[in-house]
Amino acid sequence: MAVTLRQLSHAELRAELTAFAGLLTACVGAGASIGFLSPFSQGQAGDFWAGIADQLERSDRLIWSARDTASGMLLGTVQLITGLPDNQPHRGDVAKLMVSPKARRRGVADALMDALERHARETGLRTLVLDTVTGSPADALYRKRGWVEVGPVPDYALFPDGTPCSTTFFYKSLI
Repeated sequence: MAVTLRQLSHAELRAELTAFAGLLTACVGAGASIGFLSPFSQGQAGDFWAGIADQLERSDRLIWSARDTASGMLLGTVQLITGLPDNQPHRGDVAKLMVSPKARRRGVADALMDALERHARETGLRTLVLDTVTGSPADALYRKRGWVEVGPVPDYALFPDGTPCSTTFFYKSLI
């Protein structure tokens, strides 16, 4: 599958709210622990993305999309939070790496992380931080990409069905 990656502006994200809401709803429906509980509606997902567009407009966050080159279908997304306290201009937080359940295990997440990490390096960020469900496929992806485990926190978050999950924190030095 050929994938087209693109960093989006706030206006581009607003124009694509329906597609992004569909992606988020599908990921939550598949059990992803990305901040939402079931039942989760398309309206809630649209509200979430509208808030992200506001953060993009304030330059507090950046977002990338991955689309199937042939069909244009939205396959995934990842965000880089840069609106951090004044004493942390050298780092960013990676957030909400999502890949459509229909497109998993095809290199989409890896491609999104390549784009994000390349941009972070090019703009002078030195440290990236993220968290993910302990033992998840994303956990394995980050380890493969050279991220360093800081440690797990038991019962840190909930899966969409309400069961608790452990979260592992990671960092990556870009220098």
